[in-house]
Amino acid sequence: MSEGQRQSDGLAVRRPRGACPRLSEPMETGDGLLARIVLSGPVPIDSFAALCAAARTHGNGLMEITARGSLQVRGLSESSAPRFAAAVEALDIPFDDHVPVVVSPLPAPRGGGFNPQEIASEIRRGIAKRALKLAPKVSVVVDDGGPISLDELGADVRLTLRESPSTPNVVVCLGGDGETAVPLGVTRPEHAGTVAVDVLAALAASGPDARARDIVEREGVERFLRAGGDSLDRTAIRSAPRLTESIGLHRLATGACAIGVALPFGQAQSLDLIALARIAGANGADWVALAPHRTLLLGPIGEMTAFALGTAADTLGFIVDARDARRRIAACAGAPACRSGHIPSRELAARIAERLPQGSFALHISGCSKGCAYPRPAPLTIVGTDEGARIIDGGSVRNLTADDMYTDDMIGQIARRVAAENENA
Repeated sequence: MSEGQRQSDGLAVRRPRGACPRLSEPMETGDGLLARIVLSGPVPIDSFAALCAAARTHGNGLMEITARGSLQVRGLSESSAPRFAAAVEALDIPFDDHVPVVVSPLPAPRGGGFNPQEIASEIRRGIAKRALKLAPKVSVVVDDGGPISLDELGADVRLTLRESPSTPNVVVCLGGDGETAVPLGVTRPEHAGTVAVDVLAALAASGPDARARDIVEREGVERFLRAGGDSLDRTAIRSAPRLTESIGLHRLATGACAIGVALPFGQAQSLDLIALARIAGANGADWVALAPHRTLLLGPIGEMTAFALGTAADTLGFIVDARDARRRIAACAGAPACRSGHIPSRELAARIAERLPQGSFALHISGCSKGCAYPRPAPLTIVGTDEGARIIDGGSVRNLTADDMYTDDMIGQIARRVAAENENA
């Protein structure tokens, strides 16, 4: 954290409402301040363990990986947040503290001259050089088609490598995820970073609160096409979204492996993360990376080591099986960790998961009407209100009506309904 980002009295600078928390500007929650770290590359495993230790020293020891693959540290205070930020900056940890540029967590075997890390760095430099004033939640995705897809992440600007028999191209899309983003055109890999910055400049010109999705819906894509200029071929190409699994064994281009384990409902104690990092390090792993779906990646390791590490992770309480019933539920922090929460979302989620059979995604539990953990419609949604918890069928928290049912037997009713749906599927 630079001196300009701190108050003169050494207390934390709080992030305004509506903006995403940062390391330099944490957000107030029910259990103190929350800092978010968007990693921009793999972290040396010793540095990751040191970061977890700092989270325990300066916070309450609770750490989270978000659905987008960002790291969050809870329980910081006005005085400890700057000390935590200083501790992180002293470590060998690459991270974004401004506009998030999310890259493929594991590189593709062949990149066709498309290096996502280099392109992301070019985009960050371009944003800084042109001093672009962008909306607080603007983000960029750079996907090289590696083992873990980024298609489920929404972004204002998406760059996706498209392999072809002749020359690889980069598909540029706006305002959505891999399925909903609007195609803008294609460009060469060497022009991708410049095109992205030019498009972001056009977005910034619309005002400090502008989002690509809103401008495209209101005006179309013409202003962004002009920004891309001759480097952008206006051919509108949409590739089929890729669905990949982040948990389990991943083979790397080097021939080694990485293993992905998930945090239950996105949260774990720092001591458990330190223990896992030390076990992985003792077995040859030298880096940690984060991935969508609240996943922690460790590598490089051998295949047999991966199975042993998976057993250790399971013992520590991490999710090592993609079929784990806990993955059927999306739950926010809820009460008391979140000041807006009316119900203990993660406590409810853990108790319901114990009674769920294996299956596909089934339930969203939201402590309040914001729906942070899963903003899309879900088969079932439990939402906390001033009057208690309600159940929404086949919608999202935005569909809450006065007719939605209250229930006292929340856990039993949800478990029975999900089990019945499994039988009828």
